[in-house]
Formats: sequence, C-alpha cells, structure tokens
Amino acid sequence: MMLLKLANLALLILFPISWFAPLMRAGLLPLFGLSEISVITGLQSLWGSDVILALLVTVFALFAPYTKTIGLALIHFGLLRRKVLPVLQILGKLAMADIFLIALYITISKGIGVGRIETAWGLYLFTFCVLASIAIGQLTEKRAVTPVSVSESETKHRL
Repeated sequence: MMLLKLANLALLILFPISWFAPLMRAGLLPLFGLSEISVITGLQSLWGSDVILALLVTVFALFAPYTKTIGLALIHFGLLRRKVLPVLQILGKLAMADIFLIALYITISKGIGVGRIETAWGLYLFTFCVLASIAIGQLTEKRAVTPVSVSESETKHRL
C-alpha cells in the first residue's frame, strides 16, 4: 500500500510537469521551424478561439486527472471514504479522452500532408501519468475489497 501512496503522490508532481512539457512540435511546411505545443499552450489557443471546447478540454485534461489523484491520495491517507472510488475511476476514464483527441489531431494533420508534426516527450509523460493514475485507481479499488480473515469468520459463526 505504501508503494501506491508514493506513486500517487509522484503523480501530483508529474501531472503539472506534463501539462507544460511539449506534446508535439508542429510546423506548416518542412522548410519552416517547428513550434512546440503543450497542453497549456493548446489551451491558451483554444480559449482565444472556442471557449466551450477550451472549457471541456480544461476539465478533461487538467481538472479530471488531478482531482482523481488528489482523491486517491486522500483515500490512501484515510481522509476520504472508499465509497468515492467509483467516481474517481470515472474521472480517470474521462481524462483518457484527451489522449485520444491528441492522437486524432496528429493522425489528421499527418494525413493532410501540408504540415509537419513530431511527437515530443511530453506526450509520453502525459500518457504515462493518465495510465498510471488509472492503474493506481484500479489497485486501490482491489485493495478496498479485502477478504474476511479466518478469525473474523470463526467469530461470526460462534455468535
């Protein structure tokens, strides 16, 4: 259980790093330089053009995974009941939608052939954080369902 606590606490640091890390480098033509795009720079662009989409991406890319990570930390340290785990699992699955969107953007832009896109290390870090959060949530949920010990079952039968 201690390893789960430490891994989850590490995510509290790694998630913000992944938001500012370059997800991809994009350029209009191979002759021009590439601009680095991160979750934060992508959100900044979205806020200027489409506020509703920016709000949705902000919730799914930033708030959902971080809220889940904080919730799991609170459960690990006994400050939140385990009844909240199903809600936290849903938050983790919603966060994965952002990875799908990024992959879709890369696929579409490469298919057009006008620009050039290269994936960067931040995409892998962000993907790792989301997948690690899902795994930690699953392991925490499995640990919540503990079998009844022999002494407890014997005590119940005696009564």
